Amino acid sequence: MANPLALLTGKGKVNGKVVLITGAARGIGAGLAERLAARGAKVALVGLEAEEQRKVAERIGPDAASWEADVTDWTALEQATAGVVERFGGIDVVIANAGIATTGFVRSVDPAAFEKVIEVDLLGVWRTFRVTLPHVIERKGYLLAISSLAAITHAPGMANYAAAKAGVEAFSNSLRAEVAHLGVKVGVAHPTWIRTDLVESADAHPVFGKLRAGMPGLIGKTYPLGVALDCLEAGILRRARTIHVPRWVGGLKLIRAFLPPIIELGSRSRVPAADKAALADIKERGARAAAVTGHGGRAAIK
Repeated sequence: MANPLALLTGKGKVNGKVVLITGAARGIGAGLAERLAARGAKVALVGLEAEEQRKVAERIGPDAASWEADVTDWTALEQATAGVVERFGGIDVVIANAGIATTGFVRSVDPAAFEKVIEVDLLGVWRTFRVTLPHVIERKGYLLAISSLAAITHAPGMANYAAAKAGVEAFSNSLRAEVAHLGVKVGVAHPTWIRTDLVESADAHPVFGKLRAGMPGLIGKTYPLGVALDCLEAGILRRARTIHVPRWVGGLKLIRAFLPPIIELGSRSRVPAADKAALADIKERGARAAAVTGHGGRAAIK
């Protein structure tokens, strides 16, 4: 008979399960690893920042281990996945969380930095799922891709990030229909602005931090990491199809056809000056330095 307390807390749903999380060195990835491990999961941390991930694994204890791998590298992902299976015996849940961002307008952003975002944020999800999928199918498990509010609201200065995250949503929707008959569930999460290293470093940018600060109402509000972890943890426990962080993000999907012209209208008074300032910033610091944000972004570009 199931433990009533486990059913009440949701612990039984991940207790003893193997959860692989990419981009687990800090922020959402590290937070989810700690929370799911507290519920009895065995967590595999996969990402570029090996030293930081190792610290997270050590905090968690013997039911956590870290593998260094770039989600854009097939061989590295295959080796990490093989290591996880050898260590823990299989994989039940995969959370494709690894993501980076740049700041910059299309006409002036560093091309390599722009394309790296799509490589990591979109193709990294595809590669992570493709490599781990046989193991998840074997256990009739769950795949969760971390998309973004940016998949719904396409702001200026975020063309690559918005395109990648919208692609993640579309990819997940197609994949869900492909693997349903195999007993695998597929979820996609849409967090708004969460106080992580990625967001805080973008906010510190002399041009695009000001541009984001001018976003109106809830669209520009930044939420504590705990808000995201609460929503994501609950969604993972129920193997949710969609997870909105917070819930109002889901409401935007109902009116997304009207959002682009609204955003364009709101940008008319702010983008011209920001465009000029961005060019000046690039001239002073260089296109690469002006574009890359956060520890994860610097690790990926390096």
